[in-house]
Amino acid sequence: MKKRLVILGAGESGFGTAVLGVKQGYDVFVSDGGKIKDNYKKLLNEWKIEYEEAKHTEEKILNADVVMKSPGIPEKAEMVMKIRKQGIKIVSEIEFGSWFTNAQIVGITGANGKTTTTALIYHIMKSGGMNVGLGGNIGKSFAYQVATENFDHYVLEISSFQLDDIEKFRADIAVLTNITPDHLDRYDYEVQNYVTSKFNITKNQTEKDYFIYCADDEITMSNMEKYQTSAQKIPFAYDKEFAEGGFVKDDNIIININQNQFTMSIQELGLSGRHNVYNSLAAGIVANVYGLRKEQIRESLSDMKSLEHRMESVAKVRNIEFINDSKATNVNSSWYALESMNKPVIWIAGGIDKGNDYSVMEQLVKKKVRGMICLGVDNTKLHSAFGKMVDIMVNVSNMGDAVRMAYQLGNPGDCVLLSPACASFDLFENYEDRGKKFKEEVIKL
Repeated sequence: MKKRLVILGAGESGFGTAVLGVKQGYDVFVSDGGKIKDNYKKLLNEWKIEYEEAKHTEEKILNADVVMKSPGIPEKAEMVMKIRKQGIKIVSEIEFGSWFTNAQIVGITGANGKTTTTALIYHIMKSGGMNVGLGGNIGKSFAYQVATENFDHYVLEISSFQLDDIEKFRADIAVLTNITPDHLDRYDYEVQNYVTSKFNITKNQTEKDYFIYCADDEITMSNMEKYQTSAQKIPFAYDKEFAEGGFVKDDNIIININQNQFTMSIQELGLSGRHNVYNSLAAGIVANVYGLRKEQIRESLSDMKSLEHRMESVAKVRNIEFINDSKATNVNSSWYALESMNKPVIWIAGGIDKGNDYSVMEQLVKKKVRGMICLGVDNTKLHSAFGKMVDIMVNVSNMGDAVRMAYQLGNPGDCVLLSPACASFDLFENYEDRGKKFKEEVIKL
């Protein structure tokens, strides 16, 4: 008799898992409590996969052998609690996908920088001629690629939500970019619960594997003893030197791996800003662990371009630069964005607060921000944090008003920075929708 696989959520990870389930001989059923997007409906029909939308039918779900829960669905959701009560196994997409591949996995997690670091590592490996897939929170679903491709390696961006539901998943190379309080609304407002999720990236690693981490990150370093791993540890930092690891010296990144040194000027890096030095160090370490040619690594690190919605320069209007950093959904991301600014800033921020502590941004805001546009349903917290620090603060409830107001406030030589420090779901579908609308409104000016 076929094993029954039930999938909650019919987005990218849900569809991908459904296809892999079908190919592995499972009886597959997809259930989404909301409306399923037309493109996924079409694909589910093409694959003849049974599904439902805008409801969860208990008798079709609670008879599962295994449930794949999409990462956006919280543990406190009523159906998830019922599944748990029945004792049915719940796994994430990366766990399910890992059951059916022998490919080597590079897994990247962290509060900030994980998407860019993932894209960088993939870019270097692919440019180096490796047979590699890109997945997780970026690109196509990992499970879908396991079902339909034949890669020797995968580079996966992995969120804390995906790491919550792993059992046997193992990263041959695990990268932890940093840990700053994020998604605390999903972790009972306990930072330690979030830390545990992030360190799950090292779960199941053996002494043959590698754990690459940022030695400048306080939360990571203070938890290294608590979360022991058998993997070989390789640190990176800005100004701490390592016999084995990556660091910066005399404006060069230096990476020492297996008594082999790689050096490259920071000025040559394709991605600018201190945060991207960290991302380049992490990516460079992975490339050096794989023994890729130094010329190839250098070329890939220098020709990498900024990703959409991540410090993306959109246009200059009347010599005011507009930058789309919509992916900055937490305080730390926005801190790095402001830190890299070298001209006066009109800052567009706001959205759904995830338990943010804005105090770490005070000095940067005082120093760099001329005016603030608060774009959200509830901007109370932003007002209490920064109201006395900036010359002007304005509330808006749509992107058109935000961009027009920022343009009116800006002077030639200023920068309008969309770096919200918050989730987007109060006014937008997701951070991509928010970033696209920003770009559309800038083009209209």
